[in-house]
Amino acid sequence: MTSGMKTILYPVKDLDAAKKLYGALLGVAPVMDQPYYVGYNVDGQDIGLDPNGHNKGMHGSLGYWHVDDVQATLAAILAAGGEQDQAVTDVGGGKLIATVKDADGNLIGLLQQPAGGGA
Repeated sequence: MTSGMKTILYPVKDLDAAKKLYGALLGVAPVMDQPYYVGYNVDGQDIGLDPNGHNKGMHGSLGYWHVDDVQATLAAILAAGGEQDQAVTDVGGGKLIATVKDADGNLIGLLQQPAGGGA
């Protein structure tokens, strides 16, 4: 089951410049500010800046659908014809992500919050 697309990641080349721009756009300070990731939360919508995104093959923003069980959702999508792009990965604190491609090559992000981490 999904609780909606609540996380969007942007690959950025200049993290400082991106923080300035997205800070002006969003009107809030980051909730996480690290050299490897800067994250904002605006009314429950997570916006992330990934300075390594281009090196990982990201060519634009990527939305993540929040799901209850990333393994089960990934299996269902693969059975329905999806193609795995990134296997399930713990990105810290028990937060699990994976990406798949649809038949047209569009990336779909899946995100499972850690137990007690909210949807």
